[in-house]
Amino acid sequence: MSAVVPAEVTREEGRRRAVEELSDPLYGERAPTLLDRIQEWILDLLGGAAAAGSGVIGGWVVLGPLLILLAGLLVWLIIYLRPSASRRRGAAVHEEAPLSVADHRAAAERHEAAGEFAAAVTERMRAISVALEDRAVITPRVGRTATELAAEASAVLSGESDGLAEGARIFNDVAYGDRPATADAARVLRELDARLESARPAQAGEEAR
Repeated sequence: MSAVVPAEVTREEGRRRAVEELSDPLYGERAPTLLDRIQEWILDLLGGAAAAGSGVIGGWVVLGPLLILLAGLLVWLIIYLRPSASRRRGAAVHEEAPLSVADHRAAAERHEAAGEFAAAVTERMRAISVALEDRAVITPRVGRTATELAAEASAVLSGESDGLAEGARIFNDVAYGDRPATADAARVLRELDARLESARPAQAGEEAR
């Protein structure tokens, strides 16, 4: 019986698969956001007020305006706080001219040691971005988001695609305040940075096999 030779996966195909994976709704599954918690609280309040009003003579006269006000507040919150198209794409890694890899890493270490985990996550992702650009894993580009960085780097460093996707998710959550930065989040980015340093892209001869 002849052996089955796996189909070649080019860098372009790898990038396409990485983008599809990052777009999977499973990557959006996480702890309830602030908007989720506010919506749940308002809906519970509406339900409680409606139940109270139905059991009191003339209760709707008093509670009716309150219910309308709460419903309007809920609609406003959904419109105002829901993620925009740019937010779904992710936050830009660099808002200013990037520093050197060593400078970004040193800043990340200082912030992490001081318990400033949001700044540590931000600086660590910037260090990862500059390091990958310096190694020509990704091409230098202004305004690249963490999501784009993960997809582009995963096409070359396929063994770290899961770690890159997780790093981008953490960075976006911290950048938009969906989840508070934690020591664990800073650790995940720091360990990803270390792994990427030793990760090597497949050579041209390996890709052709």
